[in-house]
Order: sequence, then structure tokens, then C-alpha cells
Amino acid sequence: MIVDVERVAHGGVCVAHADDGRVVFVRHALPGERVRVKVTEERSAYLRADAVEVIKPSPHRVPPPCPWAGPGHCGGCDWQHVELAEQRRLKASVVAEQLLRLAGVDREVTVSPVPGDDSGLHWRTRLRLASDDAGRAGFRRHRSHEIEPIGDCLIAVPGARVGELVQREWSPDVEITVDVSSSGERAVAVGRHRDTVTEEAAGRRWAVPIGGFWQVHVGAADLLASTVVELAAPRPEDECLDLYSGVGLFAGALAPRVKRVTAVESDRRAVAAARRNLADLAVDVVGDRVDRWIRRPVSADVVVLDPPRKGAGRDVVRRLAATSARVIVYVACDPAALARDTATLQECGYQLGELRAFDLFPMTAHVECVAAFGSRGVGS
Repeated sequence: MIVDVERVAHGGVCVAHADDGRVVFVRHALPGERVRVKVTEERSAYLRADAVEVIKPSPHRVPPPCPWAGPGHCGGCDWQHVELAEQRRLKASVVAEQLLRLAGVDREVTVSPVPGDDSGLHWRTRLRLASDDAGRAGFRRHRSHEIEPIGDCLIAVPGARVGELVQREWSPDVEITVDVSSSGERAVAVGRHRDTVTEEAAGRRWAVPIGGFWQVHVGAADLLASTVVELAAPRPEDECLDLYSGVGLFAGALAPRVKRVTAVESDRRAVAAARRNLADLAVDVVGDRVDRWIRRPVSADVVVLDPPRKGAGRDVVRRLAATSARVIVYVACDPAALARDTATLQECGYQLGELRAFDLFPMTAHVECVAAFGSRGVGS
């Protein structure tokens, strides 16, 4: 069918309507375009589709730099057909729309690039490839387990040497983890691995488990650590919480500026690395799930949290508010989750203060936000 594309939506898609009135979520399109689409999924209330022909293009459309990006191919990049500045405007509109719709917050949002990232390419330091039943490595197609054989990956840092990896023969149906650290180490592993690589950020060195969580953009860890410290405005007498703390990046950035930090993380490998990374600082590393640990009576002056994509959730957020923290700094990789948790914080007497949004994932629909919340009853 041919549709007129109306607006961008959350998740790397744009919204159109079919002749029968159903919403069509279209990938590989842009607002204002007229496109011919191929339906990839049909539900009673909506359709998913790929734009396979552009009849009336947007002025912001560009040729995708990667030959494996596009309908039916690699699912990793959503916006390779969009000029970089427009990608950031689209992401900003999604963040603003989610905050307004889910939290009632009307806020103008600007998505800023990572300093030095001028092309949106060669930034990704951590990748997961997969092999097909013939042992050929590639990336998964969108919403599929099928493998797209590729020749290289243009968003990967050159040190990943993806072109070399996809020429190898692999065992069938395995996942291949590739980590390239800021210290120059390159690790390639199949399955979980006990070893670590060494990262450098926030003026320190960090042991990070291979395949474990660390920001994937080469410049993200420094940018986020400095932003969190700035928005937290720590004081020497502060007791701080760092929740979903990973290997301790934010705890390590805060600790020299405060009295003490309690860092809570459930992943065993990350907990072991954090204890090693933070041994010289006033940080207590707790190995536990945040939703379980936070049920105890807890007080704090500053809370930092970096939850998984689904967000912290209503129960955790309500218990965070009960700490009576002066400021809560929320690092979010999903604007819908941030908006839902913002609504709960507002119910609990906190209000959204400064909001920063960063393009840590160029060529994709993902965006990272750092939001500071202050209590209307504390310091207001």
C-alpha cells in the first residue's frame, strides 16, 4: 500500500494510517514522506511495515552509508537514511512526547552529540554478532532471529575489526561478544567469559567483565560521569546511593566528593569488578537486586540510578522518594520508562529539574537522558 507518513514515534518508527483506519508503524521512512510499504506484521489494531519505495522524499533523507541497512536487512540501525542533525531532532521530539503523554511534563528537549562525534559512525565499542546454521557471522534482522550476513559494521570502532570476524568460520548458532576497551584491549568471546577488559574513564581505570555492561559509545562513560556529578551537586557531608551501579562508574565519580556511597548491583561479575575498582574509595558495594534491597528503611542525600531499559518501576521509585534525598539523578536509556518513573516521582513530591539528552547511539533510535529531580519538601 501507499501511505503518507505523519510523525515520528518511539522505537525507530514513524506513524501512518491505512485505508481502513489502522495505525501503520513504518520503518525506513520520515515524517512528511509518501512511501510504498510492505507489511511485515498485522494485528487487529495496527500494522508494522517497511518503506520499500519512496515516492515523495523528505529533504532530510540521505543515502544510507551502510549497504546492509534497509528493509529486510540488519536490524541494528534505524536512522541511517536520515541526516545526523535530523536524527537528533527526531529523538528530541520522542523524548518530549513521552514526557508530555506519560508524565504531563511539557518540556523542550535538545539532544546533544557526544563531543567529537561529527559523523555518527565508528563509535560502538561493544557488539554482539551471531552465527547462522552454516556458521556465518552477522547481525540479526529487525524483530527476527534470522542472521543478516554482513561485510563490516560502520558504527563499530575500527578496532573491533568486524570485517575480519565475519570472514571466519564459527560454530553454528552461537553468539559472539566483541569488546574494544578505551585502553586498547580487544576481546572476542563466545558465550559468557570470566575475564575482564580495562576501561579508562572519569580519571580512573575500570575492570569490566567481557560482555558485561559498560557504555557502548567510545565517549559516553566520561560524558555521563561528568553530567551525573554536575547534576547531583554533591556536598562533602553527603551520603549517596548508586543503584544499578554496574562496575561502579558513578559511585567512583561521586566518592571523592562525598562522605560515603552505597552502590547496589545484582550482577555477580559486576559486583566483583566494582569491589576491585572501588577498593580505595569510601564505597560500600552491595550485591543484591535493587527492588529487594530498597525495601529496608534507607535514607540518602543523593540518589543516582541507572536502571535497565524497562525503568525502575513504581515500587522502587516510591521507595526512592521515601529516602528524602535532596536530589535524585536518573540515567535513562528509554524515554518511555523515564516518563513513567517521572510520573511516579511527581506523585511522591519530586519535580523534574534539569534534563540532558545525549546522542549516545547515532544511526539508531536510542537516546540517553540524564534527569535531575528535586524534592519540593527538601531544599525548595
